[in-house]
Amino acid sequence: MRRLSATLDRVSPSPTVAMTGRALELKAAGKDVIALSAGEPDFDTPPHVRAAGIKGIETGQTRYTVVDGSPDLKRAISEKFRRENGLNYSVSQISVGTGGKQVLYNALMATLDPGDEVVIPAPYWVSYPDMVRLAGATPVIVEAGPEQGFRITPEQLRAAITPRTKWLIFNSPSNPTGAGYTETQLRALTDVLLDHPQVLLLSDDIYEHLTYGDFTFTTPAQVEPRLKDRTVTVNGVSKAYAMTGWRIGYAGGPEDIIAAMRKIQSQSTSNPCSISQAAAVAALDGPQDFLDGWRDTFRRRRDLVVERLSAIDGLLCPVPEGAFYVYPAIAGLIGKTSAGGRRIETDEDFAMALLEEAGVAVVFGAAFGLSPAFRVSYACSDETLISACDRIARFCAELR
Repeated sequence: MRRLSATLDRVSPSPTVAMTGRALELKAAGKDVIALSAGEPDFDTPPHVRAAGIKGIETGQTRYTVVDGSPDLKRAISEKFRRENGLNYSVSQISVGTGGKQVLYNALMATLDPGDEVVIPAPYWVSYPDMVRLAGATPVIVEAGPEQGFRITPEQLRAAITPRTKWLIFNSPSNPTGAGYTETQLRALTDVLLDHPQVLLLSDDIYEHLTYGDFTFTTPAQVEPRLKDRTVTVNGVSKAYAMTGWRIGYAGGPEDIIAAMRKIQSQSTSNPCSISQAAAVAALDGPQDFLDGWRDTFRRRRDLVVERLSAIDGLLCPVPEGAFYVYPAIAGLIGKTSAGGRRIETDEDFAMALLEEAGVAVVFGAAFGLSPAFRVSYACSDETLISACDRIARFCAELR
């Protein structure tokens, strides 16, 4: 039998990808499946951004660029940080990668050693712990349930930090819950970090522009400037500009860490797609007014889904501040049996039975580190969401 790397034993395949793949398999087999498992906007990339990509092809912007981003894109990113976040980064403090995932991975690979620890609030995006493990370090999970709004407290953060702590990974608004930290709540966490100068902060701001109601987004280095020299602020064009397939993520941070990330990237992928970089410049520099309409649409969908799921016995569905997910708790359904005879012992059992019997694909809560729950993406049409919620309601009503 062929021997593969022992590194593989430290990680698991992405559950979100697995659920989406299973849904596609069932669709290919002729089953009527509604997929609410992928975190991807259903809008088209804005026309001026598409046009910039086409122009990039037609004007020959098809060659290698600087390893971690073209000067034009780094300038646009630097200006974005200044304009929207009050953060001043020189181009030497900017890194561009093939999606936000690569940027996060580069930061961790460039800084972690065996024995290091990384504090990760749960629920978390599925890839955070496995990236830490790939780098040889240990994820330290801090749970924050719906009773505390899916937000960790300063006391929890302080208790999780040890002399081995290297990073806190912070994500607001959050995948999978959509929970966002107010400036006051965020300042309470940054106050803790000021007492622990060895701890770096990795802030994943990818859902920055997708917030609703009275919630105002702030990023940690903006709230506490004294943390700027040990904070890497990560963002990208995937969610806000519906550019998931273009694969452009970026970060601003301390020059030594950015240089180390560049070194990692130089020996892995080299530069991101040059055409995507040209399009990303247009996204960041161009008109932003379309975002208001997109936010209105997402807010309406959020309210629709929360209202319908909250009406189902056994589900608790908090209202998120941002992103395009809800994260209903299903403690009231554990121990029941589906109409198809499947015993619901875990949220994975629930998600699989829901997919196989009702034709709705969601992602089970264990994938995000907090059970029993499941994640719904509402980045699809109202009609699709109504149909999916009706199916979930029927499925839950038939549990015995």
